[in-house]
Amino acid sequence: MSSRPSVLDCFLSHEFLSKLDDHCLLDLATGAQPFTAAPGEIIAYAGQPANAFYLIQSGQVDVGLDENGEYFAIHTVGPGGVIGWSWVIPPYEWQFTCRADGPVSGIKFDAVWLRERCDRNHELGYHLLRALLANFVRELVVHRENFDRSEIA
Repeated sequence: MSSRPSVLDCFLSHEFLSKLDDHCLLDLATGAQPFTAAPGEIIAYAGQPANAFYLIQSGQVDVGLDENGEYFAIHTVGPGGVIGWSWVIPPYEWQFTCRADGPVSGIKFDAVWLRERCDRNHELGYHLLRALLANFVRELVVHRENFDRSEIA
């Protein structure tokens, strides 16, 4: 018997999904796929189709800009975080480049599948959007606090 957690165990323990009810969790679980990324691996390129949504279970992902061949990280997403809100917003293109800062693992959802699922299950779509917005606001607060501290220094 393996001591490695199942996809479902990882799925149910992820912070982003903690407020979803059982019906929505079960619906969403049907599309959950495990994913891994090696250190330095690009998970998403800015300007490319946003074809996935990621729940980060372990490791860290740098979110940044790739300008003239140079990468500039502007944010880091760690365990419990998410990558890929661009799957929700037309034209469904990544706004940032996302790169694994070390070994990363988590859960991945196909963006087309997820949009279709939310169109059919409005309750799921509503709860996912609420969770995405709450995550987005938390990240903005962290950036504001970091900015405030840098003003003092």
